[in-house]
Amino acid sequence: MLNHCLTPTPTAPTLVLAPSLGTTPALWEPQLPALAAHFNILRWDLPGHGNSPAWDPPPPRPTLETLAALLLGLLEELRIDTFSYAGISLGGAIGTWLAAHHPDRVESLALLCTSAHFGPPEPWRERADTVRTKGIGEVADSAPNRWFTPAFDAPEHLLADHHRVDPESYAACCEILAGLDLRPELARITAPTLVIAGRNDVATPPSHARELADGIRNALLLELPRAAHLANLEQPEAVTDALLSHFIGIGIGTATGPRTHPEPLRRVGEATRRSVLGNAHVDRATARTTPFTARFQDFITRYAWGEIWGGGTLDRRTRSAITLTALVAGGHKDELALHVRGALRNGLSPDEVGEVLLQCAVYCSVPAANSAFAVAERAISEYAADTDEKDS
Repeated sequence: MLNHCLTPTPTAPTLVLAPSLGTTPALWEPQLPALAAHFNILRWDLPGHGNSPAWDPPPPRPTLETLAALLLGLLEELRIDTFSYAGISLGGAIGTWLAAHHPDRVESLALLCTSAHFGPPEPWRERADTVRTKGIGEVADSAPNRWFTPAFDAPEHLLADHHRVDPESYAACCEILAGLDLRPELARITAPTLVIAGRNDVATPPSHARELADGIRNALLLELPRAAHLANLEQPEAVTDALLSHFIGIGIGTATGPRTHPEPLRRVGEATRRSVLGNAHVDRATARTTPFTARFQDFITRYAWGEIWGGGTLDRRTRSAITLTALVAGGHKDELALHVRGALRNGLSPDEVGEVLLQCAVYCSVPAANSAFAVAERAISEYAADTDEKDS
């Protein structure tokens, strides 16, 4: 059986967290406390990783289905029938396969820094040959270049885990990735799906995430700036907020679906509001709440951020573009500055923000756009300075 760890939360649904190649369940530690408050969390090791038994020898011609079958066997042993699923890279590909082939079991899906096909097969086969002939050391030493942006300090325990991976099992996983192509199966996925990409990811570039989001019906796409392949480590707050918003929001309803009790809407609204506007702004707004404004704050949290922003029909990039346009048209400069920063958090680039404002010059007015460009330029500079300060 695959090595696993279960973080039980009584009466809660199950969320499976799947690792990337070369990592262990420790990969998910930044997200674990927040997610464990709402779910039974199941984390597990790939074959030959962490404390899972090595493939020695590996199955003949292993495929993604081979890995998925191991996980399904673990779920059967634990008597888990239905579950939500979040996976990074290879772990995300396993979730994609499960959602396509077992739609009755996967209730919701989050795919992080992964792909339906991981590029040409030759580099993966060459990497498999390298670890078989030279051991895992050379590949493990070079992992930070694939996993992180240059400014990020790779956690030592993560690199140590990579050095302990069984070479034969790692090579077999490389061969699985070499032969992988899930593109024809994306249309079969019915689970509500969130796709997250690191804008600086060289292993699975954002174009791979867009292909997933385009191929999966009604999937949402979030691109994170200053994040590479293990985006949940480089941008832990943004990924945690996005996962909470996605998974807790499932079942709250869309334009054609039912609404539930206000309390889940409040939780979704709080998570979404913090993800878009930032913790500092929400904390300030909460601290300024008085008995006179309390109902209004509750209203915008539940309705604006929970029901509208938390809906599944439009992705957050689109919502940000619409919001910027409306604020320019209304002349709301303070709110515009706030939402320019929110648009950057939601994955719009400064150039894309500029394109939205150019559109406003045509359909709102040139004077309105002129003022908006001045506000946006300051907001973009402040956001960049704040981000650089956090990075340092």
